[in-house]
Amino acid sequence: MTFDRRRFLKTTIAGSAAMAIGGCNSFGSANTRSQVTSSKAKLNISFQEGIAPGDSLNEKFDFMEKHGVVGFEPQGRGIRDRIQEIRDALNERNIKVSAICAGFDGFILSTDPAVRKQCRNTMEDLIIAAGELGSIGVIIVPAFNSQVPVMPHNQETRDFLCEQFEEMGTFAQQQGTTVILEPLNRREAFYLRQVGDAASICRDINNPGVKCMGDFWHMTWEENSDMGAFISAGEHLQHVHVASRKRRSMPGEDGEADNYVNGFKGLKMIGYDKYVSFECGCQGDRKVVVPAALELLRKQWEEA
Repeated sequence: MTFDRRRFLKTTIAGSAAMAIGGCNSFGSANTRSQVTSSKAKLNISFQEGIAPGDSLNEKFDFMEKHGVVGFEPQGRGIRDRIQEIRDALNERNIKVSAICAGFDGFILSTDPAVRKQCRNTMEDLIIAAGELGSIGVIIVPAFNSQVPVMPHNQETRDFLCEQFEEMGTFAQQQGTTVILEPLNRREAFYLRQVGDAASICRDINNPGVKCMGDFWHMTWEENSDMGAFISAGEHLQHVHVASRKRRSMPGEDGEADNYVNGFKGLKMIGYDKYVSFECGCQGDRKVVVPAALELLRKQWEEA
């Protein structure tokens, strides 16, 4: 008999979640899905700046409002100089700044103290900007594969990382925002590859200013179950990225591969009501492809 680990994990995680959230009797009910779904859960869609068509922020925001997109995720680099521009463009709109996507210099796992200091200083600038814009947090990656020399992958490094994020998280709290740890796939980062790894750091730190996120693109390569990944994060999940699952393009552009239902079930189980943000390229005409991608996500959310 062949042991299918992926199928086993999906079945086990789904069953455990139903037991934990819906209670023992949920397995004998035809309404299991409704019993394990939190009424708090909501699909709030966000776009990074390059997603919507338009030559200016106002044109992009017009398109986003027309299509019910309620979040805007700007790139972090140079954002301190754009705060007023973004505020003006968002004025009297039903759109808020979701996360701020990276933009820091250096990296926190460098063996060079000067490089680590550069990371901390630029992260503090980004955190201040996030607070001023009412953002839910600043996304950070501990180290990309191309960043060397880097600390070894061992317990001492993890302890160091917890200390650094504890301090960043406290500062973020003071600004009314958070730092958000993003796991990446193995081709991009050696450290923090699964959502559960990032969530375990959040739990160990136990600081409301330190959160984690999941990215469907990276999860395609690293997770056995999208549902299980999100459940493992629970209350620590602060943000989600979405893209097509073969080419990192617009959801739907990779056909049947672009199935997010399993992950959406996990988000519903934990009562996720923050943002699902588009971070992706586009193969076709954005005026056509983007609305189709939105329709796909909303349909799959209803299916979940």
